[in-house]
Amino acid sequence: MAERSPAGKVGGRLRLLRTTAFKLAAVYLAVFTIFAAFLIFYIAKNTTQLLTTQLAEAVDQETLELARQYEVGGLSRVARIIDRHSRQPGASLYLVTDPDGDIIVGNVAAVPPEVLTRPDSDLHPIPYRRLEEDTSADHVALVRVFALPGGFRLLVGRDIGERQRFVAIIRQALILTVGLMVVLGLASWLFVSRRVLKRIDSISATSRQIMTGDLSGRLEVTGTGDEFDRLALSLNTMLARIEALMVGLKQVSDNIAHDLKTPLTRMRNRVETALAHPDDGGREALVTTLEDADQLIRTFDALLMIARTEAGSSGLAFGEIDGSAVVADVVELYEPLAEDAGVSLSADLPDEPVMLYGNRELLSQALANLVDNAIKHAGEVVEDAHVTIGLKRGKAGVELSVADNGPGIPEADRPRVIERFVRLDESRTRPGFGLGLALVAAVTKLHHGELRLEDAAPGLRAVLALPNERALTDDAKSSEAKDQAAAAVSGGGKGA
Repeated sequence: MAERSPAGKVGGRLRLLRTTAFKLAAVYLAVFTIFAAFLIFYIAKNTTQLLTTQLAEAVDQETLELARQYEVGGLSRVARIIDRHSRQPGASLYLVTDPDGDIIVGNVAAVPPEVLTRPDSDLHPIPYRRLEEDTSADHVALVRVFALPGGFRLLVGRDIGERQRFVAIIRQALILTVGLMVVLGLASWLFVSRRVLKRIDSISATSRQIMTGDLSGRLEVTGTGDEFDRLALSLNTMLARIEALMVGLKQVSDNIAHDLKTPLTRMRNRVETALAHPDDGGREALVTTLEDADQLIRTFDALLMIARTEAGSSGLAFGEIDGSAVVADVVELYEPLAEDAGVSLSADLPDEPVMLYGNRELLSQALANLVDNAIKHAGEVVEDAHVTIGLKRGKAGVELSVADNGPGIPEADRPRVIERFVRLDESRTRPGFGLGLALVAAVTKLHHGELRLEDAAPGLRAVLALPNERALTDDAKSSEAKDQAAAAVSGGGKGA
């Protein structure tokens, strides 16, 4: 494995420093470090003040007690008490000196000479040395000095070594805490940055793969369920949809080229024949050519209508409609065609009106396409063919159905017959371009419904399962696609 060049390593480090993860980690680290330092400083300062206050109160209390003992028994009594207290271990300091500054009693070996000559008795720190200690072992204490009658001096104090040790511990804790936070912050930043960059690099690699034309690329899903996984799942769903649309577009393009080539070639041949022999059936050739042109126009109209319907931007508003009236209109429209084809056409309607929320023209067009297909296929195969249009309330809403007793559709072919230009007649001898069921599927999807192709035993039952009107109305209020629902219906949708 080739090693990275120094320039590549430097570039990688610079890229890490420019990442959002590094910036966030630096901000959080600075904020928490400042907060931790302030908190420790605040605790140390207040604790030191508390200890100093307690020392001052203890010194004042003991000074008052010695003053009372002096009033009771004089200097000799105070000296005995101080001598007894000096023999006890602890931080208390006592010292009594004569007018010349010589020590009479106490546990202090030496203090600065100016301490005993001060006229005030405020509490202040001084260096001192205890009895029987090395002369170099200096300590610090908070003391208060009082002048006794006769030029004698009384010193009472407390050693502050414990307070200094406490301050040192706090200072050390502050340094360790800040250092630990810096180390942990850097470690967290490195971990998060590398992890985030790895996921982003994966997304970038997949994007480059897709941009080269390979639509099968998908983003990595680690299974942790984090925000990157949720983003990857959403984008993968979108990519799968785009891939399916592109595959469908390619199939549609191929089918258009295949299905329209024959009629266009036939039209061209007729025109050439008419031009070559203007007096030999030219009018009949033009009439036939005009019929083929009309069929091509209807085909393109159907394609345009399907595209607009699937996009939900076709321009017709939704509203509440009477499903029974829609079925009755379709029956009235197709009765002559069914009679000519020798097919019995009937409607199975409930006693009470069934209200739908949708677009009347689109639902009528979808129902008409199903009836047209049923009449064509059943009438060609069965002598006593019949087609029934049904309307009923289902569990989740309303169901419109068209059932016939014709040859039906094999179960394996039902999922693909709703695709554009798919025809089970491989020889393509029957009229049409395989767009009828594709339009029905698009209209059903626009209404948030489901198109089911079922076995009518014999024959086929096509069911448009539509949501109940209340659910669809609520959804329509929040969807702009429902406010502008369907394309202007032209004659090209029927039987395509």
